[in-house]
Amino acid sequence: MQLSKNFVKAKNPCASGYKWFLRDQNGHGDYQAILDALVAAGRVDDACWLLDQFGPTDARMSVDVIDAAAIVFAGTLIVRQDINVDTVVRAGGGIRSGAGIRAGTEIVSGADIDAKGGIICGGHIRAEGDISAEWGIAATSRLECGGQLRAGWDISAGQGIAVSGDLRAGQSLTAGGSIVCGQGMKVAGKVEAGHDIRVERGIQAGDAIIAGNHLEAGWGMLSGSDIVADGAIRAGEGLAAAGDILPGQGHGVYAGLRVRLDAWADAARVIARARPEPLVSGHWCGPDASMLAL
Repeated sequence: MQLSKNFVKAKNPCASGYKWFLRDQNGHGDYQAILDALVAAGRVDDACWLLDQFGPTDARMSVDVIDAAAIVFAGTLIVRQDINVDTVVRAGGGIRSGAGIRAGTEIVSGADIDAKGGIICGGHIRAEGDISAEWGIAATSRLECGGQLRAGWDISAGQGIAVSGDLRAGQSLTAGGSIVCGQGMKVAGKVEAGHDIRVERGIQAGDAIIAGNHLEAGWGMLSGSDIVADGAIRAGEGLAAAGDILPGQGHGVYAGLRVRLDAWADAARVIARARPEPLVSGHWCGPDASMLAL
């Protein structure tokens, strides 16, 4: 794609960026070549802005390794070994690594992010598609996924985690803010959020489920330990914990919110070591371990 000065000006660029384009690129040039020149000139934010305006291409870059200050590529990045970048890894298409991905400030993909190792970022991670890592995924700020989020080890974010699809973690899941999942969540270890946990379908955790505010699942919740919230605990179907179910002070426990009253005994069971107080809705079954399958 060739960019002209009139084409770029129509996007209302900042004054300094447009002057750079006129001066250093003579007001025209190849799209990817201009992105590369902006990054080389230390104008990474301008390169990201340009990619936002003109979108992805079907180009593919296939290399052994990336070790750079930043990279902004309009197509798909295919890296056979590590991606190690001081600041920004940005692709209009997907990002694939045969090992790990590490960036100082952001990792952003217009499609999927896939790593055979871990994905670690000192800022935020965002993908329009799936994010998957055979090791762990860690973001110092936000983690946003437009598809499925999967990791063989831990998944963590210093702020919130938002996932449109299913979420799967081979170890723990932690967030300093809210965790929002558009489908179901299955975690081998503990699930813990500093604010709300909201899951459209069910939550299954091998350890405790802990929310710093409200905890809500459209289907049921199953915990290998406690289910704890500083706010209300709400489930569309049943709740089952090997330990206790503990809502916040002044809040209640609600099961069966999407189930007919006459079906509570089958589909809105509440199982825990002790009866939660207050249990506002749902069918209390006691601590019967044989009924822990929701």
